[in-house]
Amino acid sequence: MSENRPTGYDRRRLLRDAAVGAAAVTTAGLVAGAPARAATTTAAPAGRSAGRKPGAVSFRWWGTAGWRIDIGDRTVLVDPYLSRYDTGLFTGAFRPDTKLTVAADVVDRFADRAENILVTHTHWDHFNDVPHIAARTGARVLGTLTAYHLGLAYGLPTGQLAPVKGGEVLDFDGYTVEVVGSLHSRNPSWSMAFPGVRVSKPPQPATIADLPEGDTLAYQIRVDGGPSVFFMGASDLDERRLTGLAPDVAMIASAATGSVADYVPRLMAALDRPKVVVPVHWDNFETELVNPPTVADTDRARLDALIAEVRRVSPRSRVLVPEYHTAYRF
Repeated sequence: MSENRPTGYDRRRLLRDAAVGAAAVTTAGLVAGAPARAATTTAAPAGRSAGRKPGAVSFRWWGTAGWRIDIGDRTVLVDPYLSRYDTGLFTGAFRPDTKLTVAADVVDRFADRAENILVTHTHWDHFNDVPHIAARTGARVLGTLTAYHLGLAYGLPTGQLAPVKGGEVLDFDGYTVEVVGSLHSRNPSWSMAFPGVRVSKPPQPATIADLPEGDTLAYQIRVDGGPSVFFMGASDLDERRLTGLAPDVAMIASAATGSVADYVPRLMAALDRPKVVVPVHWDNFETELVNPPTVADTDRARLDALIAEVRRVSPRSRVLVPEYHTAYRF
């Protein structure tokens, strides 16, 4: 994948690696019974490309793997899930027949605009709010063929749906989106919830079980005059597809289980040990989206383990544990 990459990518990696930055880990509050806390960062990556100045770039975490990226007066969303309703997942009484609902008052307040929505996969905690946001804002939805067919099921026009597979590098005049083939995380049985794809338009989904995984993607955004940032929505990877990306910042999913071998070492090596690492998908996404984030004890332990492993295998990376809605600038 990397052999056809422009030489500017290699130059960017060299410039980034030459940047001086002390490794730091934000773990305040990560003790038994205490919520996760975060501190903002203004780290600016070296080697920013000359070109169109899109204005200030900020990244706001919306829990799970969700992000709002504001590039000047333009907005890109990644896996925006704001409704955060109860399915019993965090109480040991999971209900696959939970009805899909949209908390329109919350979603409309935060997702007031978007030009592109990047979908990593179509489980409810990633896709649930996407059709509503796209219909309201006119945003383009990038995702797998499953996301495309689900979008049709919700009544979105084909002109708003952009099916991608991985390998595409899409130019949006001021930033590019590189689509990366990826893998979904594994549960303790080495399987996953709701596997499967949609190869044609289904009836409109009614329950969370009607939203299958549908294959998994990752994305890398490169902003003209700004950072390159990698986003993943689940904790597994095909490192051969990541080689050569060399992002400045990596939003990485906390491991769901121990079923994926050498997850963090393989991920950090494949991404060329990013300057900033931001763990995501560790919060209880069935609680209100207010700070401090609510985190289950088992997820706190996994987050602690991820941070420790990043420190071990990539000691020069700065680890940032985010809080909701906080504007981070890299």
